[in-house]
Amino acid sequence: MIAQRRVLCLSGSLRRVSSNTAALLAARELAPADLSLSFYPGLGLLPLFNPDEEAGNLPPSVQALREAVGQSDALLIACPEYAHGVPGAFKNLLDWLVGSLEFPDKPVLLINASARGSHHAQDALCEILRTMSARLITPEPVPVALPGAGCTLEQVLADPARCLELATALGCLRAGLDGMA
Repeated sequence: MIAQRRVLCLSGSLRRVSSNTAALLAARELAPADLSLSFYPGLGLLPLFNPDEEAGNLPPSVQALREAVGQSDALLIACPEYAHGVPGAFKNLLDWLVGSLEFPDKPVLLINASARGSHHAQDALCEILRTMSARLITPEPVPVALPGAGCTLEQVLADPARCLELATALGCLRAGLDGMA
């Protein structure tokens, strides 16, 4: 029996039809048998970060996020760039993880799903994750050149070049986890 590693996929986009979400869902479809990818659907349910709430009972959506992160062996993140930065909703998610016991030393692989090669948000995200004590599997996000906003899972899976890029990302994820074991 193959030992499966649990990977939690986090999309930084709230769009109903999101290229970043499509990339993660396609990665889940393409994952080898030893990687079990699950998608975190609660980005839009998280309340605004308030450090005062960390001292008491956490909101249920925050507790669920932290539990999902704690139960995963690694995180796979695809985050868009908005106004040259990390979208506020995704930064809010990260803020809720800063004080958690589940996040430090968590292996993380970033996917850059921009065909235009956006880098401002990716650079900022790498810095934020390093500050949060993530173990970045690769120093730079793995490129998956999707055509832009509104790309669907079906479109990603129908494109052999994108599937190859996602397979490369999954190979990096697997190799990174093997190297950290």
